[in-house]
Amino acid sequence: MRFAIGGTRYVSLPTLRRRSVITGSISSGSSIRGPSTVRIGSQWMEYQGANNWHGLLDPLDDALRSEIVRYGEFVQAAYTSFDFDPTSPSYATCRFPKDSLLHRSGLPSSGYRVTRNLHATSATRLPRWARSAPASLSRRSSWIGYVAVCQDEDEIARLGRRDVVIAFRGTATCLEWLENLRASLTHLPSPFPPSASQPDPMVQRGFWSLFTSPGSVRWSLRDEVRDEIARLLDAYGGKGHPLSLTVTGHSLGAALAVLTAYDITTTFQDAPMVTVVSFGGPRVGNASFRRRLEEQGSKVLRIVNAQDIITKVPGFVIDDGGNGKKKDGKEGTTLISWLLSKTGWVYADIGRELRLPGQRTANVVACHDLSVYLNLVNQLSANYPFRSLATQAVAGQR
Repeated sequence: MRFAIGGTRYVSLPTLRRRSVITGSISSGSSIRGPSTVRIGSQWMEYQGANNWHGLLDPLDDALRSEIVRYGEFVQAAYTSFDFDPTSPSYATCRFPKDSLLHRSGLPSSGYRVTRNLHATSATRLPRWARSAPASLSRRSSWIGYVAVCQDEDEIARLGRRDVVIAFRGTATCLEWLENLRASLTHLPSPFPPSASQPDPMVQRGFWSLFTSPGSVRWSLRDEVRDEIARLLDAYGGKGHPLSLTVTGHSLGAALAVLTAYDITTTFQDAPMVTVVSFGGPRVGNASFRRRLEEQGSKVLRIVNAQDIITKVPGFVIDDGGNGKKKDGKEGTTLISWLLSKTGWVYADIGRELRLPGQRTANVVACHDLSVYLNLVNQLSANYPFRSLATQAVAGQR
């Protein structure tokens, strides 16, 4: 069985056979829509999170709902384009040429053009007992997503700017699964010395490895993104339409989307507004990393199915009220919080959360599936707010 996952420990390795069980498939009832007609126009910065989506989430604004689903479909296109068949000579590559990728993956009228394929490389090794497994299981570099630029003038007018999308799929290969399990935190390069009030920013070791490790014939994912963003900023930055960067992904792809936003705002002083729209993402880093991300101006909309266990891992979250004090006002932390802080497993939830009232079930795959996420988002509207859905969901469980 195969499903995209980020930072969990209790699942078996995927067999990578049946496409019908891929997380992100459209077999759960979601359908690819035609082009959106909801006009964003001059309000685009608000919808991209300039005010942290204040007043837009509960009830969920209809225009924002449409945009969330639209970005989710870019992620579905990444799943659809990926060759999941380990017996295929093209396993772990993109099945479609760049020029026809969006059309052939179900988005014929998006108004965007793919400009770059993206690849992630694992630095970990298979355990000794698995080294005699088929060569496909040891595939280190895999196609993980793409960069696309809005080129259609009508869509640019609807959006109020020229939008660049960076879309990532979730976990697919054996080594990506192993990277998910490397859930301890690792330090990020930082020009600022740590202090008691500003400890080092840290992120999940496996996600960082997939983001920064180069392949034998490929750059790292980080360098591929940097190179393409530099090219696009030169081509479009400050010329004509305003420019936005939207990074979107599901599961592992959601984690990589957060790291990508962090790296873009760190690397490019003249970067336009960077927004993350993540679906079913695991935790990525500690509170210092979250603070650094926010200081750099990145906006993260974290879409979470309340029943999805993947969004609750890895590590622990110590709720200190955001100011180093417990909520009851007493200074310091409890002994258990202090002990947890020494484990290297203390994470922080990052971004503004849109929590979806999914149906309670023991089926982890069903809770985590991207198409389930998009269906749940589609059920939310200004006339059908989250609280009403949540009340109905609870009532249905009695």
